[in-house]
Amino acid sequence: MNCDVGEGAGNEAELFPLISSCNIACGGHAGDAASMQRIIRLAKKFKVKVGAHPSYPDKENFGRSPMDIPSEVLVQSIQGQIADLVSILQKENIRLHHIKAHGALYNTIAKDAELAELFLRAVAEYKKDSLIYVPYASEIAKKAVEHDFLIAYEAFADRNYHTDLSLVSRSHPQALITSPEAVLKHIVQIVTHQKVRTLSDCTVKILAETFCIHSDTPSSFEIVLYLSAALPKHSIRIKK
Repeated sequence: MNCDVGEGAGNEAELFPLISSCNIACGGHAGDAASMQRIIRLAKKFKVKVGAHPSYPDKENFGRSPMDIPSEVLVQSIQGQIADLVSILQKENIRLHHIKAHGALYNTIAKDAELAELFLRAVAEYKKDSLIYVPYASEIAKKAVEHDFLIAYEAFADRNYHTDLSLVSRSHPQALITSPEAVLKHIVQIVTHQKVRTLSDCTVKILAETFCIHSDTPSSFEIVLYLSAALPKHSIRIKK
């Protein structure tokens, strides 16, 4: 179970005892040195694995709108964001466990092979030691495997899917899954049947090794608290 954090929700201290990894905003869409340090120390306290959460350099739109910027500018931004987080991790004697793109960047590299290649070039320095969290059957997943990156398939516990495994847009009223019971059902189906029920009521193959709950999803803490008690009843445990 992972959470996107350092984005202003301020609920990390509640979530961290219950999750296994976190994705820390590192300045692109949110976050600064102070927030990164605070959250890294919380992660250390609760034994939560730390990942970098780089995005388009776009705090105005919270990194949720695609940007048409020069390739090298994007590469330098991603590298700078991760380097800022890693410099604090090194001082705290914590390794970078994984990298997960944020928002529009995550969604775009899932579909665009050329941008996926660009992202992998930007993070190549961490290739041997850190995982890349990627959506199943995505361009970034295919390219990462092709170039021998270490990956973990990720699915979203609190988001609905289309049949092409793209996420339902946040502008849609059914984009988010906010009921703890519905989130549980969503996860159990993916884990036990390797399928997800889509917004159009189809089932599509999907694999997931880690599930994301967004820290800014309404009732995110209640969802994670409920899952920590309910998942073991389905022989599913959150691995610390």
